[in-house]
Amino acid sequence: MLLRNARLGDRAVDIRIEGGRTAEIGRRDDDRLIGDRSNEDTADLELDLDGRPVIPGLWDEHVHFSQWAMSLRRVDVQHADSPEAAAAIVADAVAANPPAPGSVVVGTGFRPGLWSRQPTFAVLDAIVGVVAANVPVVLISGDVHSVWLNSAALSVHGFAGHPTGVLVEDDCWAVLKALDDVPADVLDAWLTDAASAAAARGIVGITDLEFSLNLDHWQRRMAAGFDTLRVDAGFYTEHLDEVIGRGLKSGQRLNDLLTVGPYKIISDGSLNTRTAFCVDPYPGLTEHPHGMLNVRSDELRQLMSRATDAGLRMAVHAIGDEANRLALDAFEAIGCGGRIEHAQLLRAEDLARFAALGVEASVQPEHAMDDRDVADHYWAGRTDRAFVLRSLIDAGARVRLGSDAPVAPLDPWVSIAAAVGRTRDGREPWHAEQAITVDQAIEASVRSAVAVGEVADLVVLDADPHTVSATQLRTMPVAATVLAGRFTFNTL
Repeated sequence: MLLRNARLGDRAVDIRIEGGRTAEIGRRDDDRLIGDRSNEDTADLELDLDGRPVIPGLWDEHVHFSQWAMSLRRVDVQHADSPEAAAAIVADAVAANPPAPGSVVVGTGFRPGLWSRQPTFAVLDAIVGVVAANVPVVLISGDVHSVWLNSAALSVHGFAGHPTGVLVEDDCWAVLKALDDVPADVLDAWLTDAASAAAARGIVGITDLEFSLNLDHWQRRMAAGFDTLRVDAGFYTEHLDEVIGRGLKSGQRLNDLLTVGPYKIISDGSLNTRTAFCVDPYPGLTEHPHGMLNVRSDELRQLMSRATDAGLRMAVHAIGDEANRLALDAFEAIGCGGRIEHAQLLRAEDLARFAALGVEASVQPEHAMDDRDVADHYWAGRTDRAFVLRSLIDAGARVRLGSDAPVAPLDPWVSIAAAVGRTRDGREPWHAEQAITVDQAIEASVRSAVAVGEVADLVVLDADPHTVSATQLRTMPVAATVLAGRFTFNTL
């Protein structure tokens, strides 16, 4: 492939790709090509980019890909501002599309952190029950750390008699796993569609942190022809024995596109569910006022030590400032690098520890836009150290950007826009001092470079990200996506 008249930074160049790698960069018309020119006449495809910018292929570093694909086919209740409003959305959806006998109605995206009334099974029973009596209903929170069930669903999932119908953390995930019963061929088709949509936004790879042992599923999909994305497939504690027993190690390539990803431990909860583990208590909370630890500190260190000895890389979910401190303490005690997923609230004294310990901050900038009001309420007086980006980079930390889809859309330009502009929906930027530059945001979203000898994972843009507004970055037009020298999306 020969891409003529590309813009690389401030240079007009031609890019020749061979064998899935960038073989040559320069200008073919003035003898200033860079690289190996021994096969310069073998391009099978030649395209004129007409000055379009080219950047490295983009990664989403934190995705629950099956959950994302399924969420696109579930009832969307993210805009509900009360339990009754959420239930009414579900009732309307059920009336329009009556569920098949024996099926479960699933909705997603409710965010009750600032609701004046908290959700209960009685609300779902009363409102949804009018159009679908005795049909199980499960609503998944926007942060995927709680689920809201009606009476029928509570009975189906073994929680009959629960006082509210809202299950958090481990109980929540037990319900989510039970919902993952989509036939493999159906789910694979949904994932193929989701991958094509991701490629259309410039994505060449994902870190998939789905709750199942997804390595086997991805091997099956790729053997059947899936070739749209690179996948680093992570796993959880329930799979640790099997992964170690099979001799798998993080970074091990299982085929051209599939790599063994990190071992993820969810150490605390989330902000919206008020289970993120914090130094200071949540106002108005009497039960677990500081949030919840899902894994004790001593157990965290034991698990990390065992995994590190087996050649596995750590990804520790930590959102509250105390959970982040404990996670960094564990990294320091074990002497291993890895990642902290989310790192939403940090003590000032912990910022420099990321770089010093070789721990990356895997963050999701759009979460700050979703949660700014909730943070202002529950983390009042501390939001100057919430969802920080500039402070982490200034402290020398390696920052990686992702979406945490389905919590936020699987679109790297949404993440980049939130990181650069710290705003959405026309509101004033929230803690604009934590904004980073376009170049920094792109660097945190890629794993390769447009350079001779590098893998040819490229994105061709229809606009310059440096000259558009932060709002326009959200809808950055992508002209083409190239994965290992072949198009996965192309409008050229």
